[in-house]
Amino acid sequence: MKNTRLWITLPLLVLAVYWSFHSLTPSGSNKDIEKTYGFSTDRALEHVKEISRKPHAVGFPAHAEVRDYLVQALEEMGLEVSLQEGYTAGDWGNFSKATNIVSRIKGSGEGKALLLLSHYDSNPHSSLGASDAGSGVATILEGVRAFLSENKNPKNDIIILISDAEELGLNGADLFANRHPWTSDVGLILNFEARGSGGPSYMFMETNRGNEKLIESFISADPKYPVSNSLAYSIYKLLPNDTDLTVFREDRDIEGFNFAFIDDHFDYHSVRDSYERLDRNSLTHQGSYLMPLLHYFSEADLGQMKSLNDHVYFNIPVFKMVSYPFDWIWPMWYLALAILGGLLVFGFRNQVLKIKGVLLGFVPLLITLLINGVIGYFAWTVITAVYPQYTDILHGFPYNGHIYILALVFLSLAVSFWAYRPFTTISLPELLIGPLFIWLAICWGVAEYLPGASFFIIPVFALLASLLLLLYQKEPDPLLLLFLGLPAVFIYAPFASMFPVALGMKMVITTTLITTLCFVLLLPLAARYKYKKTLGIIAFEGFVICLIVAHFHSDFTRERAKPTSLVYLLNTDEKQSMWATYENKLSEWTRGIMGNDIREQGSAENNVPGSKYNTRYSYWARTGARDIPGPVVTIEKDTTLGNTRFLEVGIFPQRPVNRLEVFSGDTPILSASVNGVELSPYYLKERRNYRLLTHYISDNDSTYLELSLPKGKELNLTLYEASNDLLKNPSFAIPPRPEENIPMPFVLNDAVITVKSIRH
Repeated sequence: MKNTRLWITLPLLVLAVYWSFHSLTPSGSNKDIEKTYGFSTDRALEHVKEISRKPHAVGFPAHAEVRDYLVQALEEMGLEVSLQEGYTAGDWGNFSKATNIVSRIKGSGEGKALLLLSHYDSNPHSSLGASDAGSGVATILEGVRAFLSENKNPKNDIIILISDAEELGLNGADLFANRHPWTSDVGLILNFEARGSGGPSYMFMETNRGNEKLIESFISADPKYPVSNSLAYSIYKLLPNDTDLTVFREDRDIEGFNFAFIDDHFDYHSVRDSYERLDRNSLTHQGSYLMPLLHYFSEADLGQMKSLNDHVYFNIPVFKMVSYPFDWIWPMWYLALAILGGLLVFGFRNQVLKIKGVLLGFVPLLITLLINGVIGYFAWTVITAVYPQYTDILHGFPYNGHIYILALVFLSLAVSFWAYRPFTTISLPELLIGPLFIWLAICWGVAEYLPGASFFIIPVFALLASLLLLLYQKEPDPLLLLFLGLPAVFIYAPFASMFPVALGMKMVITTTLITTLCFVLLLPLAARYKYKKTLGIIAFEGFVICLIVAHFHSDFTRERAKPTSLVYLLNTDEKQSMWATYENKLSEWTRGIMGNDIREQGSAENNVPGSKYNTRYSYWARTGARDIPGPVVTIEKDTTLGNTRFLEVGIFPQRPVNRLEVFSGDTPILSASVNGVELSPYYLKERRNYRLLTHYISDNDSTYLELSLPKGKELNLTLYEASNDLLKNPSFAIPPRPEENIPMPFVLNDAVITVKSIRH
C-alpha cells in the first residue's frame, strides 16, 4: 500500500507541472470575461485583422490607413477624437514625426485620470504588427466598447492614448508625456504590449518608488489570471527593453502597469507577426487584465498610488497573487536558518543525522549542479554549431526552442536521478541538509542583491517541514510530502521556460539549473523512488526523443521561414557599389542575387545602420553601380565663438527614402538638434557611440542639423540614406523571396542605401 501511494505521487507531480503552466492563461473556450464584462475576443480579433493587413511603420503608406481606421472605430463609440502631431527624438537619437490618437471619457469626479495606452505603428520595415501592438490596441478598443455598453459613469476620467512611433524610440509617448496638456491629469497608466505572438501575458509594474500601493490595488482588482512576480520586474529593470510607459515614469513620475505576452518570440518584429499567428488565448488574457482593472481604477483614488514601501509578490495557482512587505525578507530568512539549526540539533542529538552522512549528502547535489550547469552553459553553443542556421534568428529563439527546453529538462532530470542513485546508504534526512544549505545561500544572495526574488524562501519552508516529518517518521505519507513539494513545482516550473523565452536560448543554463534546484526540493519524494536508474533512463529517452523531434523541425519551411537579408549599398563619393547581407548561413535566394564573388566581411566597421543587436554585415559582393542619386548636402552656417564651433547642415533627399542615419565617428559633438528638435544631452553623452542620429522620414522630409563642436575640430559625418524598396525598385530585377524565406527583422533590410561622407 505504501509503495502504491508513493508511485501515485509520480503522475501527480507531472500533473502539477502541467497545472503550473495551464493555469497561467485562459483557455480558448473560456467565456468568463465575456459573461462578466462583455469583452469579446472575437470582436477584438476583427480589429487586429484590420490593423495588421500591411506593414504600417511610420512613413509607410499603410500607417495613415491604420490611423484612420482607429479614429473611425473610436468615433463610432461616440467618443471625440483628436490627433496630436509633432517631431521628437526621445532618448535614443531617433527623430521622427509622431501622430498620436487621443480621446477622453469624462468622469464624475475631480481626481486623477486613468490612461489606457498602446501603440499602433509597426516595426520597420516588414512587420505586420498583429501582436506588437495591434493586440494591445484591439484590447483597448474592445475593452472601452464593453465598458461604455454598461452605461456607467466612471468617477475618474479615462484617457485613451494610441501612441505612434513607439518602435522608433518611444517617440509618441515622449510627445504626449512632455507636450500634451492632459498629461498633468494622469494618475495611473495601463499599457498593453507584446514581444512575440503568444504565451501568457506578464504584468510588469513601473514605479520610481515602492510598489506597495500598486500591488495591493492590483490584487484588490482581482484579475482572474495574474502572471507576475517581483523577480521578473527586477530583471526587466536591468534590461534595455523600455516601453511607452517608461517615458511617463522617467519624465513625469507617472506610475503604471505593463501587460505583455512574450512567447513565440521568433515572430517578433517580423512579417509573421500576423493575424493568423496571434495566439487567441494571449489576446483573451490581455482582456482579462484590462476589464477588472478598468472597472477598479476608474473608481479608485489614483492620487494615492505612490508609496515608499516595496512588496515581494508572485503568482501561484489557487491563491492567484501572493505578496508581503520587503521588511519580511530578512526575518523570514533568519527564521528559516533558525529552524534548520534547530532541526540539525534535534537530528544529531537523536542520532537521526550523522556528520558523515550529512557531508556525503552534499556530493550528489554538487555533482548534479556542476554537470547540469556545464550542460546548460554550453548547450546553445553546441546546438548552433550543429545547426548554424539558427544564428540567423537574431533574437536567439528558434522555432523549435521549446522542444530544446524540454529536452534539457529531461536531461537534467536524468543526471539528477543517476547522481543520487549510488547514495543509498545515506538516510533521506541527511540528503536534505545539503539542498537546504544551498537554498539558504541562494536566498541570502537574492535578499542582498535581488530582493524581488526573495519569494524563493517559500519552498524552503516547505522543505524544512518535510525534514521535520522525516526526523520524526521514517516513512511519512508520500501524499503529504507531495503536498509540501507543490510550492516548488508551482513557483519554479514556469521559470524553466520563462528565462530562455524572455532572454533567448543563450540563457538555457537557467533551465538546467532551475530543474536541478527544483529536483532537490522534491528529494523527500524523489529519493524514495527505488528505481532511479530506470527513471533516469526514461528521462534520458525523453531527452533523445526531443532531440529527434527538434532535428526534424530544424529545417526552414513555409511555416518556419528562414530570415534573409539583402541590401544594395552605393558609395556616391567613390562610385562603388556592393550587395551585403546579415545572414550567417546564406540562403539560396540571397546567394543567387549576390553572385559568385561573395566575400566574408573582414573589417570591424563601426557604422552599423539599422541593427538592433549591433549586428555586422556577414558577406558582401561587388556589383555594378546603378543610377541612384544620393542626398544633396549644404553647409548653411559655419562660425566659431570662443572655444565652440557652430555648424548648420542641410540634407535634402533626391529620391523617395524612409531613413537617414548619420554617423559622426570620433568627432566630439557638444550639442545637436535635428529640424529644431534638440537631442538630449544624456543621449549624446551616454548612448551615442558612433551614430549621431537616425531620421525616420515621413513625406520625404529634409534633414536640418545644428551642431556644436570644440574649436578647431573637423566635421566628420557619414550619411546612410535608405529606402526599403529594393525588391520593387525599377533599377533592379530582384526575384521574389521563396515562401520559406522572410525578411530578417532587427536590421535595415530590403534597402537601397547610398553612402556619402562629409568632411568640413
